[in-house]
Amino acid sequence: MTDMNIIDTIGNTPLVRVNRVLTPEAKANNVRILIKLEMQNPGGSIKDRIAKNMLEDAERSGTLKPGMTVVEYTSGNTGIGIAMICAAKGYKCIICMPQLPPFEERYIVCRMFGADVHLTAPALGMPGLKSYTEDLVEKNEGYFLVNQFFNEANPSIHYTTTGPEIWDQSGENVDYFITGVGTGGTATGTGKYLCEKNPNCKVICVEPTESRVHLGAAHTPHTILGIGAGVPTHFLTELAPGQPFAEGSRGLVSEFLSASSSESIEWATNLAKTEGIMVGPSSGATLKVAMDLAERPEAKGKTIVVIA
Repeated sequence: MTDMNIIDTIGNTPLVRVNRVLTPEAKANNVRILIKLEMQNPGGSIKDRIAKNMLEDAERSGTLKPGMTVVEYTSGNTGIGIAMICAAKGYKCIICMPQLPPFEERYIVCRMFGADVHLTAPALGMPGLKSYTEDLVEKNEGYFLVNQFFNEANPSIHYTTTGPEIWDQSGENVDYFITGVGTGGTATGTGKYLCEKNPNCKVICVEPTESRVHLGAAHTPHTILGIGAGVPTHFLTELAPGQPFAEGSRGLVSEFLSASSSESIEWATNLAKTEGIMVGPSSGATLKVAMDLAERPEAKGKTIVVIA
């Protein structure tokens, strides 16, 4: 008999080693690549962690009260997590997303959880989506804006759960930690914990090749949903306030590397066909970067952890 509800199942996802997907160069380098299977969260992604923590942090502070409507702007996975948790807790929910064909399945999932989905013109980009959502909340009393891109309950949950889980599951051995850049919360929260445990751990952030804004490049369209919003993120900006975005390290982040839209799909497909692990393009991007790192001479014998 159990008293758990769906929210209680978030987190404690497996960390698995992959072998068959490795390139010959990576195998020759005796690199250990471990994948954190965040798709096994009930909403299908690592964003379930932040959705739960941001809402429950707001409940504890009294900012979010029964009867209020939860609102968030998102490229999809955070919206799915929030819609799921709102359904389980009994909140009304509005999810705002750009109106683009690749997002259609995410609209459907959010609506299945009972959320209203508001769509904005793609040309407005993330700034326009943010502005629309903030205006919606301002004009409606009883609306609560989650605000994942600026909410400190985002990186904090990775510091208290994702990081410790990875450290324990890896046998307290992590040399590289690789994650895609959505809000920057996973990189800063998990990265902070792992670097405290191993000061030599390198945190690697992955962007779409078409949108390397954290290196100061211009944003261009890409199809890697969940990363590459097109603007520098608050959490990564705050790692080194005032430092221009350019090649090199930034705070605890050692490198910003990239994968193209086509490379991301290729590596997601490779992982499914060789390891039986089904992931989306953003995880394909992190795997592609992991493989690039695994072939470096300095990575010989190292352990690389990838978020999927």
